[in-house]
Amino acid sequence: MSRRSGILEFAVLGLLRESPMHGYELRKRLNTSLGVFRAFSYGTLYPCLKTLVVNGWLIEEPANTGEDALTAPLAGRRAKIVYRLTAEGKEHFEELLSQTGPDAYEDEHFAARFAFFGQTSRDVRMRVLEGRRSRLEERLEKMRASLARTRERLDDYTLELQRHGMESVEREVRWLNELIESERAGRDLKGSGSEGSAQQNTTNGAPGNLPRSEDTPRPDLPGDTAT
Repeated sequence: MSRRSGILEFAVLGLLRESPMHGYELRKRLNTSLGVFRAFSYGTLYPCLKTLVVNGWLIEEPANTGEDALTAPLAGRRAKIVYRLTAEGKEHFEELLSQTGPDAYEDEHFAARFAFFGQTSRDVRMRVLEGRRSRLEERLEKMRASLARTRERLDDYTLELQRHGMESVEREVRWLNELIESERAGRDLKGSGSEGSAQQNTTNGAPGNLPRSEDTPRPDLPGDTAT
């Protein structure tokens, strides 16, 4: 399994843990709630769903809404299929949720993990946040060293782009420091205006329901592109 397909499976299981959904609704939630999946297509999602069904983590059920039951036969369409998490699927998702290895610190995987922090234990959240911060501090140190070596050879625009990249990483480190401080103090982000599982917006800034301000840093996450 590729890293990107693994992230998609994780997100699908997490959303279906909240409630059963049909494919269209699930894709809409992936696109709007988890920005990292904005460019995923049905051609990517449905093979993922089939794999999860084969593994026994999901089951397919016909939609039981009256409207679907009446209109589908008349229109010559199949009734919508609803995907429901099985007990084995819930157990598998909870196992994934407890993992704190290096993959959890990478850009796209961290965005998906953060989106489900509301379902994650505090000690796991701390390990993921601290691992992410450590990864970014290493990245920042390399960026500074590279800029110091090449500064004289760069034109003004390339230099400005390099500075912008460094500032983005510095903002995320400050943001992570604030989150880690809140976790250590036992403060709940819900008290600051977030709801349930915070949602990572990879285009417009801070995670979906976190407090916003001009100084609110965001992780600059790559990859709203499908594979």
